[in-house]
Amino acid sequence: MSKPDVATETAAFDDLAASYDATFTDTPLGRLLRDRVWARVDPLVGPGTRVLELNCGTGEDAAHLASLGAVVLATDAAAEMVAATRAKADRLGVGERVATAAVAIESLDVLDVDPFGGPFDLVLSDFGGINCVADLPRLGPALARLVRPGGSVVLVVMGPVVPWEWGWYLVRRQPGRAFRRFRRSTEWRGMSIRYPSPRTVARALGPAFRVESVAPIGVVLPPSYAGEWVAARPALLRTLARWEDRVERVPGAAWIGDHYLMHLRRA
Repeated sequence: MSKPDVATETAAFDDLAASYDATFTDTPLGRLLRDRVWARVDPLVGPGTRVLELNCGTGEDAAHLASLGAVVLATDAAAEMVAATRAKADRLGVGERVATAAVAIESLDVLDVDPFGGPFDLVLSDFGGINCVADLPRLGPALARLVRPGGSVVLVVMGPVVPWEWGWYLVRRQPGRAFRRFRRSTEWRGMSIRYPSPRTVARALGPAFRVESVAPIGVVLPPSYAGEWVAARPALLRTLARWEDRVERVPGAAWIGDHYLMHLRRA
């Protein structure tokens, strides 16, 4: 895989580690969005399931999956995020089932699967980690080595077409931000962020993986930057959540969500 400025990426997310749970994980909107991810990931997990989590953040997913009996290797480029994951797993009583490592997605070739008894049953990348990867086609072989035949890869990716974003920023007279995802990449905290479509991701990962399903995460529910606004309107948030439940079953809805969840199976 190509080597972007991992130091820049690390610094950006180190700076967010202390506030991430307060500004997203523990907010009403953050909980609703993550619950939708868990509803699709939980059926893939059971006692002894070997999970590799990429861009683990503060460890919310790692601790949850460990609570279901999984054995999790939680990785992130940012050492502060890894430390937060370690602390959270220990605090919630699942520390013995969560191992951590400061490893960037671009450096997956350094991972040794032997301590986990061989390739993983599931790889999870939640809430946009894949959007930071510059060279997706070179991610495919790395994942193919790390996932057992028949195992799953679940990627939650920021999509390129988000009507919520258009409306949010056009009302605020910021057309550049409204349509930023149409550009090849955008800059955020010194990093280049890309917005690949489901088709682009599937093609990039290559023949080692087949797509099982693609689901929307945040079509009617707004992106996280609207979290404070919608939290002040709990009745509206409940209504949006009900409509999200309906819309997520509509064919093609994944193409217009803030994120989409792609489930791939190792061939």
